[in-house]
Amino acid sequence: MFICHNDIHLIESFLLHYRAMGAAHFIVLDDASTDGTREFLLNQNDVDVWESPLRYSEARRGRQWREQLFEAYGKDRWYVNVDSDEFLVFADCETRSLSELVGVLERAGDKRLAAPMIDMYAGPGVRPNLTRNPPWTISDHFDSSGYDVSLDKRGVSVKGGPRGRRFDEDNELMKYPLIYWDSSCYFGSSPHRPLPYDRNFPKNWGALLHFKFFVNYKEKIAEAVKEKQHFGGAVHYQRLSKEIDENGTIDLYDEAVSTKFAGSQQLVDLGFVTPIKWSEPKSDNALTPPPVPPA
Repeated sequence: MFICHNDIHLIESFLLHYRAMGAAHFIVLDDASTDGTREFLLNQNDVDVWESPLRYSEARRGRQWREQLFEAYGKDRWYVNVDSDEFLVFADCETRSLSELVGVLERAGDKRLAAPMIDMYAGPGVRPNLTRNPPWTISDHFDSSGYDVSLDKRGVSVKGGPRGRRFDEDNELMKYPLIYWDSSCYFGSSPHRPLPYDRNFPKNWGALLHFKFFVNYKEKIAEAVKEKQHFGGAVHYQRLSKEIDENGTIDLYDEAVSTKFAGSQQLVDLGFVTPIKWSEPKSDNALTPPPVPPA
């Protein structure tokens, strides 16, 4: 299940990414897209497209939509729960499927997969282009250090990354993109801390490659400032817009912490993602791994 708004530059890669992991059906709430995203999705045989008379902010920043769709499609089942600019990765995801990952979670007693959002951005010399290649071949760098991790009664908190480094922001980065939804679940005050809270301490972690700063980020930021659909009247996007006005761009690259993405094992080695001991050998009909650029 995912929410999207004007993500025509990402949506094809998004679907290909999750299909390669074994996703057989998609549920999407399209929030009034005007760039062709909705029309593209309507032409996909494995996608159910939903609309709403409410906009994102009116639907409790999308939490109401998610709850209603989970209710409609059924409780007591696993869902991938993401946005269209979030690409899930986990240990060995190049050769292992979502269904295999669910098996690991169930054997561990986890009902959620924890996953911090890792903001991706272009490194030096990268020229944006709109191809079918995975977005991490364009926005190919991330901050490999500079994160703060803490615990409270509602779950694990992860903050920092390039937005913290450059703009002194304390955005919550932790999400739970693979979730077992039952009658005990609902989204309270934050999409980052679903209830019941005691499920927000799972043993297994993945990561969400987050493409907020993709090739069309200037247009997306300008639109967010104008429409004011995000938290606090889009105050975060106003800061980003000011940076663009003053410097013409947002350059997040920093030689000290910026690292080129090289696949799931790299994130395991850096501590973002937990290693997984798969109890069963890879099946003969393993999924074709999503392409990963060379290190």
